[in-house]
Amino acid sequence: MRLLAAKSRESALSRPGVLFGALALTAGLLIAPASAASAENSMTDLGAASSITDLVAGGDKVAVSIDDHIVIADSTGQVKGTITGLSGAYGLAMTPDGTHLYAALMGSKEVAEIDTATLEITRRVDLAAYGCPSSLALTGERLWVGYGGCGGATGALGLDLSVTVPEPVPFEVPLKAGPYLAAAGNTLVVGEGGGSPADLFVYDVSGTTPVFRGEIDGHTYFHGGLNDVAVTPDGSHVISAFTLPDAFEKWDATTLARVHAYEKGPEAEGYPATVAVSPDGAYIAGGRNLFSGEMTLYDTASGSTIYAARPPEGEIVGGSAAFSGHDILSLVKTNADHLYLWRINDPTVRNSTLTVTAAPDATAQQPLTLTGRLTFDDGTAPGAQPLSVTRTLPDGSSAELPGATTAADGTFTITDTPPTGGEVTYTVRWNGDESHRGSEASVTTAVRYASMLTLNGPTRAVAGTKLVFRGSLRVAGITAPRNVRLTVERIRSGDDDVIQRSVRTGIGGSYAFTDILDAGVYTYTVRWAGDDRTGPAQAGHVVTVHERTK
Repeated sequence: MRLLAAKSRESALSRPGVLFGALALTAGLLIAPASAASAENSMTDLGAASSITDLVAGGDKVAVSIDDHIVIADSTGQVKGTITGLSGAYGLAMTPDGTHLYAALMGSKEVAEIDTATLEITRRVDLAAYGCPSSLALTGERLWVGYGGCGGATGALGLDLSVTVPEPVPFEVPLKAGPYLAAAGNTLVVGEGGGSPADLFVYDVSGTTPVFRGEIDGHTYFHGGLNDVAVTPDGSHVISAFTLPDAFEKWDATTLARVHAYEKGPEAEGYPATVAVSPDGAYIAGGRNLFSGEMTLYDTASGSTIYAARPPEGEIVGGSAAFSGHDILSLVKTNADHLYLWRINDPTVRNSTLTVTAAPDATAQQPLTLTGRLTFDDGTAPGAQPLSVTRTLPDGSSAELPGATTAADGTFTITDTPPTGGEVTYTVRWNGDESHRGSEASVTTAVRYASMLTLNGPTRAVAGTKLVFRGSLRVAGITAPRNVRLTVERIRSGDDDVIQRSVRTGIGGSYAFTDILDAGVYTYTVRWAGDDRTGPAQAGHVVTVHERTK
């Protein structure tokens, strides 16, 4: 466990009734409704490695501390700039509009204020008398600083950002290890970042000086190894992430009673490593860590699991979760601590599923019917939803077809006339809406050219004479295949025996065969089974054979 794993989710916090979160970005695993619902999760390579790092977000910006520099990205994860020349940058806090960033510099024992537009340091606060600043929390014009963990004293202090030169104002916290800080509304939490048992100390910060409310005792609740802590936007509850017990826990910030435990599902792995609360307080993001771990979205009130996902690679960094609207941001590290910014696009948007099938035996230049269905995983009926349809021909060329609209139950039918034969692919897309993620489905069908067989010959004949039958194989749109095998069947009325032979086509698809028959009525059927380009065909002919007169 990292002793100095600073809690920076304080930037997602708020004053009563006012969103104040550095975690409060625009929603997007989830923006115009349609594009939001169809957006994808992302992994951004931050181009560096570190085992001591932090992440905050505000406005349309995201900041990540990596030792001697801070990376600034936008809310989609695209890197926009870097602040360099820092000494031991670690804990971060950001104003809710994303204009100002605060960084705890453990190396130089300072807190730096940074203009995120210019990426310039606008002021520094010397904290050399208090040891290493490691964890920051922001409420209004008050910046709360946790220090310690690198020798010397361990504690917490406040800075009034409304004055030009803020003076450190320490307050008493009976810490045994370097602190984690989180704040929102009128609530400030200082947690012990190491050891077992580990305690949480809760303060009222409605005035100029923190007032101690009480302690969530680690011995009483068997708490060990605090990895992260967060406060709901209205300051009413505290959410903790201890290694022990194996659950994210919710506490009443006034009575300090445990309200709920958000436990892992049967497929989840790892111990609680990071936690964040959405700007509206409706959701909790809990990240677990064990080789890869899992990020789970919980409904704050009920505790039900809304969404769960594992990072594409690597493991979730402890204390690195943040919300950007309903997007979840966190850091992932691979071997050698190489860092990535993982963005889960609004997991509160429910998934949709499209299915599509094509009628068998599709024929070029003839109507083809496709059927399918749009379903929502929350079980609601889609109603009338617009679909787009793309047809891709064997040569790779694509065309947008007239769209379709689902019925109330989500079913749909599409009719198209494929202009050519071969492997034709149809892709159906739904762009999504404010509540459901978009989806698409494809079907590839072998479209064959229509073929036609003719069969001509005598209709009446004398037994024992040689009969000649002729015909041709024709294919619409292309030249008929040459030297292909046709099957000829002959059946005599009243006789169960079927006589079968084969004949091959010549130039232009023509063919011929002869026969000598006894008296009777005979039915000939010529069949072509088709191939990967042409469809099947058959033709028939009846001949009546009489006995030779004497």
